[in-house]
Amino acid sequence: MSIMDSGTPQRIVAVLLRHWYLIAGSWPRFLDLCYWPIVQMILWGFIQTFLTMQSDYFAQAGGILLGGVMLWDVLFRGQIGLAISFFEEVYSRNLGHLLATPLKIGEYIAALMLVSLMRTVVGLFPATLLAIWFFGFSLYSLGISLAAFFFSLIAFGWAIGLFVAGLVLRYGLGAESFAWALIFALAPLCGVYYPTSILPAWVQVLSGLLPASYIFNGMRAVLIDHVVRVDYLLAATGLNIVWLAAGIAGFLIFHSQARDRGMLLQLGE
Repeated sequence: MSIMDSGTPQRIVAVLLRHWYLIAGSWPRFLDLCYWPIVQMILWGFIQTFLTMQSDYFAQAGGILLGGVMLWDVLFRGQIGLAISFFEEVYSRNLGHLLATPLKIGEYIAALMLVSLMRTVVGLFPATLLAIWFFGFSLYSLGISLAAFFFSLIAFGWAIGLFVAGLVLRYGLGAESFAWALIFALAPLCGVYYPTSILPAWVQVLSGLLPASYIFNGMRAVLIDHVVRVDYLLAATGLNIVWLAAGIAGFLIFHSQARDRGMLLQLGE
């Protein structure tokens, strides 16, 4: 039996609509999506305003810090949005029932990715508009490369989010903290606010394994040198394929182990 069939789009959309209604019907959830991107944008906007008056480096291109923090939010929200959507089912003890329906595991993964995309766009869009109003910086000034940056970062976030969700499937909610800890552990290697070339040589080797490091270096190339580094985009795309495949494989393996151990109905207890 194939993982996908003619009913696949309807089942994926059904999961997507469930989470949309959950968010749209709860103003605290909706506010939470928008709150942190806006707060970070304002905080780093004022920090950048100060540094621009103090540093020639930041004066070369307005928006290096703001661009970094908003693109970092794409990565962070791509990962945490997928994980939280999964946790919503665990908290409500609905996961076992959901997976007992005709919904296939491949369809559920696809739906989680779409929910993550929805949450990221809804949360980040107001911050991008306020950045233009408050600081005169438009993330959209990155041009067509912004779309490549966005989807590369969110794909990397999906890979990490799926792995974390798999850990929770296998080991229970005791592994939930990885949803917050793992992504921040990678942040210093990604070069969000500085070129990865300043890292020690052996750390640069580790950084080179992360798709996000090429994206943030590529962002600075656009803002400072006005050059789109296609080689960075291709490297990030190749690595994303590997990371996303590993994330999906990890989730499927953990799901299989949890199912064999009868843990799916026990999650959330």
